[in-house]
Amino acid sequence: MDQGILFIVSAPSGAGKSSLIQALLRTPQPLFNAHVSISHTTRGIRPGEVNGEHYYFISKTAFEAMILKDAFLEYAKVFDNYYGTSRKAIEQFLLAGIDVFLDIDWQGAQQIREKMPDVSSIFVLPPSQDELDRRLRTRSQDSEKIIFHRMAQAASEIRHFSEYDYLIINDDFNRALSDLNTIIHAEHLRMGHQKSRHDALISKLLAV
Repeated sequence: MDQGILFIVSAPSGAGKSSLIQALLRTPQPLFNAHVSISHTTRGIRPGEVNGEHYYFISKTAFEAMILKDAFLEYAKVFDNYYGTSRKAIEQFLLAGIDVFLDIDWQGAQQIREKMPDVSSIFVLPPSQDELDRRLRTRSQDSEKIIFHRMAQAASEIRHFSEYDYLIINDDFNRALSDLNTIIHAEHLRMGHQKSRHDALISKLLAV
């Protein structure tokens, strides 16, 4: 069985990466089986969140024990809370032939590239600073202080775009979604995956 592909998708907050991933997973009759990774975290569960659906909520002690066991492909501490991607969960999906999407920042991406150099990475950019600011305000989730912080942080995150394999400009959502689909299809057409998927056919053709 051909292994699944691990995709990293990064972007500044408000650029639309999570919406693109979710829209892709809802595509009727998708070309490939895919799953979005669910991170572990030590922060408290919020109203409306479901353990095992939004995050795996665990204690700080349990998280640090997993760190000692090298159980994470990447992890970070943000505002006194840990967030991490389980190595075992990702490997199980990939071995089952399922693509996995990681919605993480550039720092997590750097950690994963060190452990899994074959990962495919995608960076999503907004069409302008003004549009990014508008999207953050439209969400009506953050205070003015947080929006200011996210806009300031965006420039720092965008500086790392060239570390990625692909770049999507999310100006028109449907076009950006089409671009994301195209990248996934192209990755599955790489020689290694095609050889594994069509091994029987290739053997027959070479036997002629």
